Amino acid sequence: MPEHLDRARTPLLTLITLESMDEDYQAASRRRGGAAEVRAGSSRGVGVLVVLLLFGMLVAVAAVQTSREAPVEDASRQSLIDRINDHRRSVARTQQRLADLRDANTKADGELAALGARLNAAQGRATDLGALTGFQPVTGPALRVSLDNAKYADQNDEIRDSDIGLLVDGLWGAGAEAITVNGQRVTARTGIRTSGAAIEVNGVGVAPPYTILAIGNTDQMSADFLNSAAGQAFVALAGQYDFRYDLHDVGQVRMAAAPTSLTRLRSATSTKADSSGRKHGKTHGKKDKRGGNG
Repeated sequence: MPEHLDRARTPLLTLITLESMDEDYQAASRRRGGAAEVRAGSSRGVGVLVVLLLFGMLVAVAAVQTSREAPVEDASRQSLIDRINDHRRSVARTQQRLADLRDANTKADGELAALGARLNAAQGRATDLGALTGFQPVTGPALRVSLDNAKYADQNDEIRDSDIGLLVDGLWGAGAEAITVNGQRVTARTGIRTSGAAIEVNGVGVAPPYTILAIGNTDQMSADFLNSAAGQAFVALAGQYDFRYDLHDVGQVRMAAAPTSLTRLRSATSTKADSSGRKHGKTHGKKDKRGGNG
């Protein structure tokens, strides 16, 4: 009802009519408002339901997708783990191989050092043996013996190979470490022999005057030579045939090595032991009238 209406002055019929119309209008308004509220509530419920349904569908799809991809992810993860384990094993094998190689290298270095020491020792021994046997050059203080025939000696009274051999044997016995005859190094393989009218040493002809050099302790060697049996025999032989000889110290000399051809084995003879255990072999040559080998 309008607020400005004066109920006291308004006729009763008009007032009843107006109030009835107001109540009808209010009822209709309430009905329309309730329907709108119902429709609004229904719309909100449908929206929520749709959202819930969509969310449920998304959750379901995600679950299905997750369940489908789970084996693939598990397989990929296991594959990655296997690859990592394989790589670790490969690294471990490589490290072990490296350690083994280091150990082998250390062992090889030790063996090389030992072989080097053995080589040095062998080379030193070879040098010493070469010097003693005559197949290495040597240097040292020497005693020189100059030997020549008598001034008017005939052929029968000339110096022979056995005479030089006796002198060389006497010098060896007196402590000589190396000997040369007219520059030819004397070794265990050296032959001092007569070939025709000439004397050969190591297959090389030598002629008078003969120069015999002997490296050693010169202070002691001269006296020992003269006091030895070979030295006394040579002195007696020189007096008998009037050989001219001189023996004196010449200081430091250098002797060349013997020819390498002497190192080649030309022949060999087997030896047999008798009941006493001593070995016997064959010797060749003939004695001349002075007791030497021809």
